Parts: sequence; structure tokens; C-alpha cells
Amino acid sequence: MSWGLATSHVPSIGAAMDQGKTGDEYWKPLFDGYAPAREWMAEHTPDVAIVVYNDHANAVDLDLVPTFGIGTAESYQVADEGWGRRPVPVVRGAPELSEHLVCELVDEGFDLATFHRLDVDHGLTVPLSVYCPEPGEAWPCRVIPLLVNVIQYPQPTAARCYALGQALGRAIRSFPGAEKVAVFGTGGMSHQLAGARAGLINSEFDRMYLQAIETEPAKLAALSREDYIRLAGTEGIELIMWLVMRGALSDNIRRVHETYHVPASNTAAGLALFEELGA
Repeated sequence: MSWGLATSHVPSIGAAMDQGKTGDEYWKPLFDGYAPAREWMAEHTPDVAIVVYNDHANAVDLDLVPTFGIGTAESYQVADEGWGRRPVPVVRGAPELSEHLVCELVDEGFDLATFHRLDVDHGLTVPLSVYCPEPGEAWPCRVIPLLVNVIQYPQPTAARCYALGQALGRAIRSFPGAEKVAVFGTGGMSHQLAGARAGLINSEFDRMYLQAIETEPAKLAALSREDYIRLAGTEGIELIMWLVMRGALSDNIRRVHETYHVPASNTAAGLALFEELGA
């Protein structure tokens, strides 16, 4: 394990990069906040990034919603979300490591859906762009998509996501290859897109989460679905995916950088980068 990244996956962040608006007055503070993390990550390129995200009914519709899923393909096309595919490279997979993770996680009691073909939407491509804003013809590392249902009730509990992360960490460490692996936990922070509380942002909760994800992940894992929705909004429950990333890391980590910005579109956007120092 090399490092872990927690980051929002707001689609307008990707659009701002694609349309050359990162220097605009509205967007510049957000992207200035990313700069130190991007510089560090560029010097610590992993062989494989495991990106924990949720599909937004682009590849997985509501007819069949697995609680957890993992991609095992050689490559993943970028999804067309209604306005054309993002102008970013096809995502290269890591099928050998994927297959290893499937076997290990199933043996640990996690019944994963496996995707042998999958189009990946902004939930995955925006975090890759946060990591590497100018990939050129290819992303700098291979990618394993790990999907979590945060859309349709009942979503997995925060505790179950944290336990999945811990099992994921053990599975990564047991892989016989020498790959350097990073884990991305994506989504959030507080936001609600519809209903009576549309536009909700809870900066106090977000800042607590940014701190506790490093030092008190068990505290965050103890929160219920209802806690997340009440405190962070209906879409803020995406924060449970950060716990998969945190669970995969050991307790011996160093916070490299964090940033928090309001708003990115109508969402609180956060980033926290951790270096794994060893178990």
C-alpha cells in the first residue's frame, strides 16, 4: 500500500477542467487547494489505483443495484452521461489484482458483484482528474473500480464499508506481486440535490469528518445511515466510501495535505491525502 486519497467527485469539477475554467474566479480557489496534493502524488505514482466510487445510474441502473461491486476488465470505457463522453483516456484495468481481490474479499464474507465490462462515469473519472489533471494519451496508472451502492436504500452501513476497507487492505498486502497500490475513497462532502433541504451544506460536520477520517475512523463508522443523511444531506451519505479507503490503510499514516472548499457547484468539496508509513 502506498497512499490513500479521499476526494469529492463533483461532476462540475471535471467539467471545469475539460472546459479550461480552472483559472476562473469561481474555480481558482478549489484548484489552488488541490495543487500541493497533486505535486506530491505526481512524485508518488502508483502502479494501480483502486477507486471506490458509486455509479450514478449510467452503467448500473436501478433494475439491479449490487451493494458492492468490483471491475475485473482489461479496460473501462468512459461513460456518456448525456452530453458525450468526457475527453479523458480510456481507463486501463488490472485484472490479475482484481481477480485476487475478488477471491480474498469473497472468502472474507463480502459477496461482490463482478463487472467484466463496465463504463465508468464521473464518480471515477473526476477523482482521476483530481489526481492527474493532464494525463495525455493514458492515465499514469492502471485502475480497479470498486463500486458501492449509496443511491438506493438500504445502502451498506458505514461500519460495513470500514470493514470492507480493512479486508481490502489485507487482500492488497497478500497479493504476490510488487505493485504499488493507492486507494481512492470518493464522494461527498455534505450536499443535498433535491427535496426541502436542497442546497444543504454542513461545514461543521465536513471539517469534523476531515479530521476524524485520519484519527477516529471508528467514530465515523459508528454513524448510522440516518446520521449521515441528517448531518450531511441525502447525497452526503457518499462519505461512507471514504471509510473504505481509510480501512485499507494502517494506523501508521501521515496526512500529506487537505483542502476544503464551498461550494463546488452546490456541494462542499473536500480532499485529504494520506501516506502509508507501514503497519
